[in-house]
Amino acid sequence: MSISSSLAAGVSGLNANAQKLASISDNISNSATFGYKRSFTDFHSMVINSGTEARFSAGGVRSTTSRMIDEQGQLQGSANATDIAIQGRGFLPVTDLAGIDQGANRPLALSTTGSFRPDAEGVLVSPADKVLLGWPASLDGTFRSFPRDSADGLQPVNVYHNQFAANPTTEMNIALNLPSDDSDPASPGGPHDLSIEYYGNLGQTESLNFAFAPTGTANEWQMTITDSNSGGAVVGEYTLAFNDANVGGGTLASVTTVSGGGYDPATGAFDVPVGGGIISVGIGKPNEGGGITQLDSSFAPSTLDKNGSTVGNFLGVEIDEKGIVRAIYDSGFTRPIYQVPVIDVPNPNGLTARDAQTYTISMESGSMFLWDAGDGPVGATAGYTREASTTDVAFELTQLIQTQRAYSSNAKIIQTVDEMLQETTNLKR
Repeated sequence: MSISSSLAAGVSGLNANAQKLASISDNISNSATFGYKRSFTDFHSMVINSGTEARFSAGGVRSTTSRMIDEQGQLQGSANATDIAIQGRGFLPVTDLAGIDQGANRPLALSTTGSFRPDAEGVLVSPADKVLLGWPASLDGTFRSFPRDSADGLQPVNVYHNQFAANPTTEMNIALNLPSDDSDPASPGGPHDLSIEYYGNLGQTESLNFAFAPTGTANEWQMTITDSNSGGAVVGEYTLAFNDANVGGGTLASVTTVSGGGYDPATGAFDVPVGGGIISVGIGKPNEGGGITQLDSSFAPSTLDKNGSTVGNFLGVEIDEKGIVRAIYDSGFTRPIYQVPVIDVPNPNGLTARDAQTYTISMESGSMFLWDAGDGPVGATAGYTREASTTDVAFELTQLIQTQRAYSSNAKIIQTVDEMLQETTNLKR
């Protein structure tokens, strides 16, 4: 009967609006939850084919609720360096604190933001016991190739395994002037000595000693380099020839390698082996200023640049836009210790929602791929930042009023049908 279908339609309306009320309630209650993605309930009509156009039967309504995971909330700054958000598409890899010892079998979850702080062992953990995952760096600060289509290679980010670190010198640049009068074969001058401090592989202070002596040929010098960390041994010898033309006079004309690493005119540098490592020494390019020159002036170093520092004590970490977690030391240097990739899936709204604003891969979401932050379709990472809830409270309150009225109207349908059925029953009396 049509009256029966009216009753069924009214009941389905109550169920659908109750479902919508549940999603509205969840959205409003999580309006201050960082990383929360609002849910949305949509209604769909149902049609019953009664077999005749003269008689209509109400089909009612059904509802579906979806979580709008692809929507991004407003990014808000914070005072914690390891509060992380993504400026655009993508997800951070996280796992449960209880599962970090399961190795490659640890459960993988996805999150768009998180507030992570080191626990007693240095592992970055959120208040909801979610652990941030990343690729570990090699000792030299580089990252080897890791699988991009699986979580193999991801490890819990631990910031306490580098409490002290050496920062050895690997590059050095020299700019100085050699007196042109001293290279006169008739009255050679010099030699001239220069000692440059550097930091060894254990953080110790060492020195490279440069000796410049004229060779007896006009505008030509012999540069001999000795290393204190190698017992004063000679680690490089080079013959420096200088221009004496009107244009470019005093600049390097050529550098001939006698011993040590070969001089590269394209970079103006050569490598010298020192105790515990290699240092690239830049002295300038041929026919260009800015390096070693020979002019009518005194012996005078003008620029002595080098990298490296003494042993540093760990102060904290920071995360850059590429997802690189860098350890900061009190000696003034930083070095990469982890890289946090950004995960992308073809259909973010198909992910399965879990507790604590996390998600897992599903058949509907498609397979994942791990990108470097800021590459491909994914956004860059941002430290000192969290993503706010996508709930618009004003919009939800409007929906709440409409849902309340719709629910009351469907209840009125059921009340009316009940009264009509009562009238039908009274006809038998």
